[in-house]
Amino acid sequence: MLDVNAIDLHYGAAQALRAISLKAEPGKVTCVLGRNGVGKTSLLEALAGQHTVSRGTITWEGENITALRPPQRARRGISYVPQGREIFPLLTVEENLKTGFAPLKRDDRSVPDDVFSLFPVLKDMLRRRGGDLSGGQQQQLAIGRALVMRPRLLLLDEPTEGIQPSIIKDIARAIVYLRSLGKIAIVLVEQYLDFARELGDHFAVMERGAIVYSCDRANLDEAALRRAMAI
Repeated sequence: MLDVNAIDLHYGAAQALRAISLKAEPGKVTCVLGRNGVGKTSLLEALAGQHTVSRGTITWEGENITALRPPQRARRGISYVPQGREIFPLLTVEENLKTGFAPLKRDDRSVPDDVFSLFPVLKDMLRRRGGDLSGGQQQQLAIGRALVMRPRLLLLDEPTEGIQPSIIKDIARAIVYLRSLGKIAIVLVEQYLDFARELGDHFAVMERGAIVYSCDRANLDEAALRRAMAI
């Protein structure tokens, strides 16, 4: 389980996160909602180790990982799909997928069948360069690359941004399937409430670097959730 306890994050004198506490459990989707610029991406970057928090702790599977760098976290099963996807445009789809081998033991360095069953287009385009794919196909590739790492914690930063509706449905089906395995904790950052509401088990709304509303699906008050997102 991921347990984030009262973390702060600063960029120089500017404070991006304020006493954020959050949990994510295997087989569950934790949705982090809010408008642009409220700190959602900063939170995921802190969880992935790309920025060092200035206060608080991040615990994963019982281990304090607050001080660990991104490669160390990746070796502990944490995969991050960033906003903008960050695929390698001159590498083929197959080569992009194989970049996910880096944190794996040699015996595990293969592309799981689930990647191609969830996103069949990737199998059809293995020899195509990443930069030649559409935005939606690049998003599928970015998620597929993260799955190559055999994650136990999957961090997704706005996977629906700029994506056509048909591929949004494919991504939603993939998240539902991954949740059903019961082995992966998923933290999903989203702006779109309808997409998050369909998938989420826990919800947290951010504003100005802080969580201003949180609930689980059983106690979801949609009116309160919408008010929080409109702050």
